[in-house]
Amino acid sequence: MNLSVLGIDLAKRVFELWGVDERGQAVLSQRLTRKKLLSEVAQLPKCLVVMEACGGAHYWAREIAQLGHEVKLLKAKDVKGYLQGDKDDAHDAAAIAEAGTRAHLREVPVNSVAQQDLQSLHRVRELLVKQRTALVNQARGLLAEYGIVLPKGLHNFRRRIPGVLEDAENGLTAGFRELLAELYERVAVCSDHLKRHDRRIEQAAKADERCRRLLKVEGLGPMSTTALVAAVGDAQQFDSGRQLSACIGTAPAHKGTGGNIVVLGLKKNRGNRYVRTLLIHGARSAVRHAKGKTDPRSRWINRIVARHGPNVAAVALANKNARIAWAMLTRGEGYRPAGEART
Repeated sequence: MNLSVLGIDLAKRVFELWGVDERGQAVLSQRLTRKKLLSEVAQLPKCLVVMEACGGAHYWAREIAQLGHEVKLLKAKDVKGYLQGDKDDAHDAAAIAEAGTRAHLREVPVNSVAQQDLQSLHRVRELLVKQRTALVNQARGLLAEYGIVLPKGLHNFRRRIPGVLEDAENGLTAGFRELLAELYERVAVCSDHLKRHDRRIEQAAKADERCRRLLKVEGLGPMSTTALVAAVGDAQQFDSGRQLSACIGTAPAHKGTGGNIVVLGLKKNRGNRYVRTLLIHGARSAVRHAKGKTDPRSRWINRIVARHGPNVAAVALANKNARIAWAMLTRGEGYRPAGEART
């Protein structure tokens, strides 16, 4: 079989394969179950295997690469433009194979097992934060129906709820007091788990040599450095710091025609929203601590704050930190503050 490119449409149990030769002619169309996928792919001649970067894609990419094939992961939105005809598994696999032949489409790097471990830790922590916020908001909403309005914030919730439970004159029934006490306990449990995950992330940041170097940058902490390394690894897939910044979503969007380019703001649905949020939160802290400092970096931050305000300065600093992180990861260098000569 003269097989050049193999497109695989991933799913939970049934996988669709579409193979083409060097001229782009279809030479393989096959549907396989999950148990048979690796054994069948192992029997095929060595070729380029292309898949969408969806759920389970990184696992299959690692397994197929061990069989000797070259593996490429593509974003689903990039593949969509090559879909012809009605949407079904065979057409999706054909579109994946076609997109895999386009050199201009940016690949999604395959995550290692260590990166998957870090990402899993961050995902679980993110879920706990959402659950704790939902519990606090639900308790505040229920209390409002009894005429008790609590101010926003987790700190106020922790401080006020014990007094609400002990106050016998606030009109709360015994049944609702029991429910409120359960919500308060669940919030405390979530907080304990979050502290445990935070310690794990700090330990992971100290254990990883790349994270230790990134921690020297003002505005980058254990949360943002581990999330960044888990997302981009050594960042070798990016040709410049701006490409990494655009991938995360800290670079501003733009539009233009006829040679006239208009720079826009950030787009929330563009890039890695989780990593971008961490970079901006860390940058806010660095912006606050830059007041009164006279080093070149702090002067740059203070000039932006004076012209555009602290929010724009935080986003600008997050963009700068993303580009600095690219240089440090790709070159294996330590952090050199502005104005410091390279040795």
